[in-house]
Amino acid sequence: MNLHRLLQHRAAAGNPVRVGLVGAGKFGSMFLNQVPTMAGLEVRVIADLDPERARAACRKVGWDARLLARTRFVASGAELCADPEVEIVVEATGSPAAGISHARAAIAAGRHIVMVNVEADVLAGPLLAEEARAKGVVYSLAYGDQPALTCELVDWARACGFAVTAAGKGTKYLPAYHRVTPDDVWGHYGLTPEEARAGGMNPQMFNSFLDGTKSAIEMAAIANATGLDVPANGLGFPPCGVDDLPQVLRARETGGVLERDGMVEVVSCLERDGRPVFRDLRWGVYVVLKARNEYARTCFKEYGLRTDASGWYAAMYKPYHLIGLELGISVLSAALRAEPTGQPQGWRGDVIAVAKRNLRSGETLDGEGGYTVWGNLMSAERSLADGGLPIGLAHHVLLKRDIAAGDIVRWTDVAVPESEAVAARREMQRRFGRNGRAIESARQITSTAKRASVASGSASPSRRYDNRIRRPASSSMSLTHAPCITSACILRPACRMRLAISCIVLTTSGWSGWPG
Repeated sequence: MNLHRLLQHRAAAGNPVRVGLVGAGKFGSMFLNQVPTMAGLEVRVIADLDPERARAACRKVGWDARLLARTRFVASGAELCADPEVEIVVEATGSPAAGISHARAAIAAGRHIVMVNVEADVLAGPLLAEEARAKGVVYSLAYGDQPALTCELVDWARACGFAVTAAGKGTKYLPAYHRVTPDDVWGHYGLTPEEARAGGMNPQMFNSFLDGTKSAIEMAAIANATGLDVPANGLGFPPCGVDDLPQVLRARETGGVLERDGMVEVVSCLERDGRPVFRDLRWGVYVVLKARNEYARTCFKEYGLRTDASGWYAAMYKPYHLIGLELGISVLSAALRAEPTGQPQGWRGDVIAVAKRNLRSGETLDGEGGYTVWGNLMSAERSLADGGLPIGLAHHVLLKRDIAAGDIVRWTDVAVPESEAVAARREMQRRFGRNGRAIESARQITSTAKRASVASGSASPSRRYDNRIRRPASSSMSLTHAPCITSACILRPACRMRLAISCIVLTTSGWSGWPG
């Protein structure tokens, strides 16, 4: 609260908040749409690989000649970050490598940075946030996107004195989506390829929402910002409507689906057979909270909260998120309060590349939403132990050996050229993953997985990603129905290691012209 009042003071003083936007894609355009209605905030510079495309985006959202004339359009994000007219940088390219480069340039120049680019945040966000704090500037997740909105709900619950049991978002999910490629993505959106092209839709971008990658990235960002844990075997995203959140999203020992309290999780708006969930949360975010004493539990009942059967657990949620239309909250919070709307505090979650199909030595990986890999969530400890290749680095790299469908891709499987992004990632791993406790935990996870694998008679988990669904060779069961098996064996650890768990998000995020 009070951001509008503080902004009015800046406007009255003739000292507007001065913004530089890198990437004029969908997210950036939605923010630009709001700028004319926010007295006291000005966008001084816009950087895009195609400056004329950025001008066209401004015209499309209603900018007049006066606004266009006072805004400088450039092709270089680095140039924008160095511009003395810029007070706060919004990074909205969607390219992990570009995002890291722009964030570091902004921080070095003493600018606050709002990281719409959650792909870059998950690749190296903990390091970037630490560098920003050392420089005395703000590094912030982007309000309007689901990670920051979820962090807000978690912060609200904790500030009120509640225990947080789970937090996350809703999405549309079926297991078969993990194998979808840009060639067949539009059928899942009810569009023809011609309609998608007419709408300017990027098939690889939209496929990253569908194939599981985007939700894994967003849950890793939430875990890193809030300290919540990620599920040991990836996201389970159970079918669940808003009325059932406190019943479903609690520890298994209390009747829920979580390994324990304090986890990130995604809920699906579809049952596994494709039926819609009643009162779904497809576009929203949630937090499940627990009363810490009998008095608070009684208040839940007195004030009409829907709780689980015990009355101890309740939920708060936002049914929608408005993407770039809400981004001004992050910009103003950083500029007027020097506070982030969510920021990595450690490294807890990671997203690792998993083969969509059998891949051959010499093939080139094509990153999020492409033909070769999708991103699955795992803990930072397991990522280190397995040597998994971050999905944010699975771009334009050559495979050095064959990878079976469903296996993780490792650093040692690819020829990764040196770059600023690679160096930043390795530095983050050294700084945040090489404490004794993290390494010991990683060794224990690997050792436990191997023992359980041997006990169950399965192959060594040294390469295979243990949580994927494996269909019996003699079965004609489709992937769509495979999770019915997982729910039946959810309490058996050996089976749990082989569950296929990931998620998708159908959100209106936008990549700009930056390649990635």
